[in-house]
Formats: sequence, C-alpha cells, structure tokens
Amino acid sequence: MEWPDKKQRCTWANPKNELYIRYHDEEWGVPVYDDHRLFEMLVLESFQAGLSWECVLNKREAFREAFDDFDLEKVCAYTEDKLLELQQNPGIIRNKLKIRAAVNNAEIFREIQREYGSFSNYIWHWTDGKVIFEKGMSRSELSDAVSEDLRKRGMKFVGTTIIYAYLQSTGVIYSHDKECFLEHGLS
Repeated sequence: MEWPDKKQRCTWANPKNELYIRYHDEEWGVPVYDDHRLFEMLVLESFQAGLSWECVLNKREAFREAFDDFDLEKVCAYTEDKLLELQQNPGIIRNKLKIRAAVNNAEIFREIQREYGSFSNYIWHWTDGKVIFEKGMSRSELSDAVSEDLRKRGMKFVGTTIIYAYLQSTGVIYSHDKECFLEHGLS
C-alpha cells in the first residue's frame, strides 16, 4: 500500500482516510485505563457488528454528539423518547437493536464498575494487567471468556469477535502487523 508519509501500517488501515490513519497511529493498541474511553469504545465496537470499523469511525463524532459524549450516567437514563430520537439520527448507525443494546450495556457497565471499582479493573483483571501480544486472529480464549462473562451479565452485541476487536482497540491485545512501523511499539 502507498502511504502519504511512506510509513508502512497494518493492512486493515485505509491510506486514503486521514481519520483511519490517525486512529491506527495514535489509538489502536494503546492501553486504555480510563472508564469513559472504555465505555465509548465498547459502544462503538458493538455498533460495528456486521459493518466495517471504518464505517463506525467515520461516524464517531456524530455518535459522540448523539450519545452525550458517552456520559455513562446520561446513557443509563435514556428514555424511550431518546431511543426513538437516536433511531432517527442520520449521523449514526440507526439500528434499533444496537441502540437499545447500548443503553442496556451502559447499565451493566455501571454494575461492573460498582463490583470491581472500575471497568478498567474488570477488563484488565483478565490479563493480570498485562498486554497480550498476538497477531492474525479475530478471536481467542481471552475474548471467548470475556464475551461469555459479559453475555452472562446481560450485555448484547458482545460476541467473541466484537470483544476481540474491543480488546485490540483498547490495547489489552497488541496486534500490529509484522510490516507495520508500530509492530514493536510496546515491547
């Protein structure tokens, strides 16, 4: 692939989309410990189901506006009127089930925060706080276990493939391609 700055990147990143390049270079695979960001990424990854990440990323700012900047308490308090408003918002993915799942998952996210002290504590406890280095996978025993636990708690759109992508996006799993200039970024 031809990159504007001549740096080689992961094959999934689109060299013609500046948002995607910045996301790849500055966010993807960087460990996240902030619950606000962990919540945002969980919601966005759940909207990715059946779509490309680029589609979701291109709508990220509209999602932030529509979902009150992913303020957990506000999302937990959404009414039927707000859900209908979201379903009619042309700036986001207007899938009724995914919108409802975002509110449902927010409530469970909050329950996990109460149980573990933070969602960060919960998500990082699966690896004892360590980053997992692996490539070329779309699921793993780790994503299977986290997905199963979240589904038992009642979350929706958190299958193992979505959770694997979530763990990659939040840096729990580090997966930059061998040819990528960031392959050894954390090691």
